[in-house]
Amino acid sequence: MPHDDPPPDLSPRLIWAEDGSPRSGRFDDVYYSRQDGLAESRAVFLAGCGLPEVWVGRSRFTVGELGFGTGLNIAALLDLWQRTASPGAHLHIFSVEGFPLRAEDARRALAAWPTLAGVTTPLLDAWPDPTPGFHRIDLPACHATLDLAVGEVGWALEAWQGRADAWFLDGFAPATNPDMWSPRVLDAITARSAPGARLATFTVAGAVRRGLTDRGFAVAKCPGHGRKRERLEAILPTRSHPDPALPSVAVIGAGIAGAALVRALAALGVTATVIETVAPGAGGSGFPAALVTPRLDAGDAVIAALGAQALDRATTLYAAVPGAVLARGVLQLEQAPRDARRFARVADQALWPDGAMRVLSAGAASERLGEDVPTGGLDMTTAMAVAPSPILAAWLADTVRTGTAVHHLEPAGDGWRLIAEDGTPILTADRVIIAAGWGSAALLGSDHPVLAPVRGQAGWTDGPTTPAVAWGGYAIPTADGVLYGATHDRGDTGTDVRDADGSRNLEALRGRLPDLAARIAASGPGQARAAVRATTSDRLPLAGALPESEGVFMLTGLGSRAFSFAPLLAEHVAALVLDRPSPLPAAVARQVDPARLIRIPPLAEPRQDALV
Repeated sequence: MPHDDPPPDLSPRLIWAEDGSPRSGRFDDVYYSRQDGLAESRAVFLAGCGLPEVWVGRSRFTVGELGFGTGLNIAALLDLWQRTASPGAHLHIFSVEGFPLRAEDARRALAAWPTLAGVTTPLLDAWPDPTPGFHRIDLPACHATLDLAVGEVGWALEAWQGRADAWFLDGFAPATNPDMWSPRVLDAITARSAPGARLATFTVAGAVRRGLTDRGFAVAKCPGHGRKRERLEAILPTRSHPDPALPSVAVIGAGIAGAALVRALAALGVTATVIETVAPGAGGSGFPAALVTPRLDAGDAVIAALGAQALDRATTLYAAVPGAVLARGVLQLEQAPRDARRFARVADQALWPDGAMRVLSAGAASERLGEDVPTGGLDMTTAMAVAPSPILAAWLADTVRTGTAVHHLEPAGDGWRLIAEDGTPILTADRVIIAAGWGSAALLGSDHPVLAPVRGQAGWTDGPTTPAVAWGGYAIPTADGVLYGATHDRGDTGTDVRDADGSRNLEALRGRLPDLAARIAASGPGQARAAVRATTSDRLPLAGALPESEGVFMLTGLGSRAFSFAPLLAEHVAALVLDRPSPLPAAVARQVDPARLIRIPPLAEPRQDALV
């Protein structure tokens, strides 16, 4: 079977010296000084950027790094931040690595500094798989977040949507790794520097000095560390501004989108207020189980990257919620003859960790499911089935106001006022995020039908169980049995349970997994539920600012993959709301930007048809 080109070689070709220090065989250079790598990191990068003095009194600070390597610079940074940062302050780190180390190699390298164990342990525990793209690492014990970009440095810098207060330029030497010091890279560093940004590097190469000077940096040679006579410090001579006060934020909707937004905002220091008409999970998030699977795309690299990054982030966050994970691994069965080749192409994508995507034959799929199936499938080993209830409870704790419907929004100074159907103000907030699923459509108005409803009914029963499997329909384990379905009726907004739809679901299951269907039928009457999903014309979510309505944002249109998309995209929206670096590469952010589909006037006048 023909495959695409083989994945790129991202190995650093690591060599361990006799003294235990790591060396890159790819660039024939050391990762850190054999004499004292930690002292060098502290002298060259921390002191070279004026740390900790420049972050005193700051509530947030962002550091950019070129050359993540062993993580030693970042460990030294986290250690200093823990000891000197203002109470409640948050550190954001963006680092780039073209040839990442595996966790076991980083652990071996960092073991040389046991005094850093308080920061290296959480860093190593969250060490990402060496796959291309952006990887978010939570470091709550350090009051920090790390976004690691694995890929070519020019792409990574241009894809990042943040601005750094300090830069560590620690790529291998310009003579061996010229791409790290190219004009393109220096341009991107300059464009992504905050006012007054500082920069430090070990090299004093003339091209680097001139390049920084030509881009407005004031550059100075300083005494080097160890055997190196000199190093560089630089600063953008523009006045920095005080950190703005954190805004008040209202979230409309308490499904998985709203819950993920609350979690993401809380991680950045903001406690949101959630408005929900009925109760958390009253809409599409109220079933006893949900699949966490990526949108698979063998052709569009950007959409494929979104699917991989969203899956990685969702599964990481759900695994941290007690009682959330019902099953690990989801088998996607073939639906059409072309699927076998498509699954093979997907499995070959460099986006996935080793073993994350495995093509199974019909025999292997049958063995996995415990009954004969006529086709093979794609075993998504890192996908999940989760229980929504504990996730919503954990992420929405003490934030939800129920029993009130938002009829419309109206401007209120620099913020927005949420108005009930009877004209009564519900609350006023600096920022508002619409995350009400299909209910979001009403707040946009009928003149702008960017969202379409899809009704889905699913049934569940106690007793029988199954590995998580999907094929267009699905059968997934619950805490006590199995959930199966679902109908897919476009344009239908009814949420009543229909006997005919229950029969449709059982018959569809019988066509794929007759043994499981027979066990379900024999288990007696089960339960059923219907909900309406919000979809878009391109089957991608709306995650970002609402056009022409400053201070209003959206996270909706998640369709059937709400539990996959919501955690990552909520962090993206939260970053936009609070003017913090987004976890999404720029190209991915454009794919989910509401502006691609929505052309609306400002939300300044009440819409008579709006009722959420």
